Amino acid sequence: MKNRLRDLREDKEMNQTQIAKILGMSQTGYSKYETGENDIPTEVLIKLARYYGTSIDYILCETNNKERYT
Repeated sequence: MKNRLRDLREDKEMNQTQIAKILGMSQTGYSKYETGENDIPTEVLIKLARYYGTSIDYILCETNNKERYT
């Protein structure tokens, strides 16, 4: 999952600080999600999936289909 988060962020050409600001948290807190040090709370997963236009399953590596379910 951590590589997927990084890849999604880099695809948007954003840094950790920018994503953390969107999520209303510190860069350090967000960094711990990308490194796998901390689990991502459900509400943050939802925000990330909406922001990236993908599914939570894709972020969690449960699927390789990047498309959001409708």
